[in-house]
Amino acid sequence: MKLSPDKSKKIIITKPSRKSGFPPGRGFVGQILLTLVIFIFLAGVYSIISDTSKSTEEISLSLLAQEISLGNVSSIIVTGDKLEVTYLDGGQKVSKKEAGTALTTTFNNYDISSEALAKVNIEVKNDQGFMYWFASLAPIIFPLAFIVLFLWFLSRQVKGAGMQAFSFGQSKARMTSPDDKSQRITFKDVAGCKEAKEELREIVDFLKNPKKFLDIGARIPKGILLMGAPGTGKTLLARAVAGEAGVSFFSISGSEFVEMFVGVGASRVRDLFDMAKKTAPAIIFVDEIDAVGRVRGTGVGGGNDEREQTLNQILVELDGFEPNEKVIVMAATNRPDVLDPALLRPGRFDRRVTLDLPDRKDREEILLIHARKKPFAEDVNLILIAERTPGFSGADLYSLMNEAAILAARENRTKVSQFDLIRSIEKVMLGPERKSHILSQKEKELTAFHEAGHAIVASVLPYADPVHKISIISRGRVAGYVLKLPIEDRKLQSKKEFLDDIAVALGGYVVEKTIFGDLTTGPSNDLQVSTALARDMVTKYGMSEKIGPMALEGAGGKPLFGMGVGDKEYSERVGAEIDLEVSNIMNEALKRVEKIIKEYKKVLETIATRLIEVETIEQKEFEEILVANGIVPKKKKDIEHQK
Repeated sequence: MKLSPDKSKKIIITKPSRKSGFPPGRGFVGQILLTLVIFIFLAGVYSIISDTSKSTEEISLSLLAQEISLGNVSSIIVTGDKLEVTYLDGGQKVSKKEAGTALTTTFNNYDISSEALAKVNIEVKNDQGFMYWFASLAPIIFPLAFIVLFLWFLSRQVKGAGMQAFSFGQSKARMTSPDDKSQRITFKDVAGCKEAKEELREIVDFLKNPKKFLDIGARIPKGILLMGAPGTGKTLLARAVAGEAGVSFFSISGSEFVEMFVGVGASRVRDLFDMAKKTAPAIIFVDEIDAVGRVRGTGVGGGNDEREQTLNQILVELDGFEPNEKVIVMAATNRPDVLDPALLRPGRFDRRVTLDLPDRKDREEILLIHARKKPFAEDVNLILIAERTPGFSGADLYSLMNEAAILAARENRTKVSQFDLIRSIEKVMLGPERKSHILSQKEKELTAFHEAGHAIVASVLPYADPVHKISIISRGRVAGYVLKLPIEDRKLQSKKEFLDDIAVALGGYVVEKTIFGDLTTGPSNDLQVSTALARDMVTKYGMSEKIGPMALEGAGGKPLFGMGVGDKEYSERVGAEIDLEVSNIMNEALKRVEKIIKEYKKVLETIATRLIEVETIEQKEFEEILVANGIVPKKKKDIEHQK
């Protein structure tokens, strides 16, 4: 059981690229800003160069003639129509002569004597040189340069957008080359899945030696569908087939085909298959194919629905394969029930490989693979960890080993110990400890009795899983929990096991009602889980004598055949009978639990008191308390005898 922060509980039933020079969305704005900065800089340089004469005083030509007559002028430099005048005292001024008229003629017109003019050093400079032409052409060059630069930046953006438009329909598949040793995965890197690997060895053999199959008239399946729960290693196994065969591996997600515009997905499918044919032998892997492979005819857009167009193109490409093209399509999904029948017919995805959750031996092998690069202490026992993780997928086991290494590194240790692995199991299942979440004394007492109620009921009922740990330490979203693990992996569950699980879920509810004479929000999640289980027994598993062997709901709890949530295939009378049967199952379980709590009240108080003291009780200590009070703990041989 697990108790959430609002004191609601839930029973735990464990069952066997594109590159760019600018950040995304900022390229165009960044280039505009850069252009403006360059323009401002050039304008500033030009203003400095062109305005150097503003600090020099400009005088009229008549005043200059008077200064020359008085003998105050030392020299004059003539540059075109501009006169740079230097006085005897070192001062400088500028003036302008008449255009097209010689300077001597101008001074003669002002009646300047030849003696006074002879005292002035007159120097004539031609209108040429870099600075002259720069100053003359700068007012034209700078604006033109700015416009050209601005248009260049715009053209880069337009070119990029044009290239994106041309590549919009191209496939986004990621290719793994057979020569890339760093990413190569073989069957040795995939533990468990023995039957699945045997099925796929034929595909590897065909890719390595297709002539052997073609000479005898055999045709290898074009499509292989990998089915299984999330985390069971479907993608990893597909990569292992490519690595084992030494062929190119194209991987893409089903959602990457779907776009807002109709036809884009179909175009990407064509491009993907064209690339694979060019590099054949090759494997195309489509992850989560149910994103585009769902049953057709349910889309809003009908025949123009983008998802359906993409699926139609996939079907056409699968039919278009020739026996000697050596291109195999692999796909993965955890919802094979929603796939279109045309996708599963012979000649397309006609070979289906199921990947189950690993059993105890497989879990041990998976743990050994993930332990390759981790230094372990001498006390590590991976067999024990495999036994305590029934229902864990391969991804869960990877996370477990990684969390154990993180815990060891956080505590500045160089080796991973068994204690780290044990703690990481609960961290993966429930989340990290919340040491700051401190319960009040009253809440702590109520939580202790609540969890003790679950544990007592689980220990007394013959078909309930044995208790491995009881804790009232907050972890993740729970404030307390009882860790129940089956003695052995199970593929099937019986009606008696379901009834005992419902009773165990009601243990906390009955304890609160019996011991404290009141109810809290704590058992709310327990009631939800147990009620849902009781309804599944009636509507899905045919475990109701009154309703009989009828499946009235699908695997997801909704009506069968993809009907709407509000649509039902049974009448209101049958619905009322279902509700009555669910109520009877819950009430029968409630009576059983009330009897157990009343009979073992002393043991309940002992366990709850111990929980308040130490906050956590492990399996060994819990079984010692049971034996001291006359309760025999469950053993493996007892379970086998009951079955």
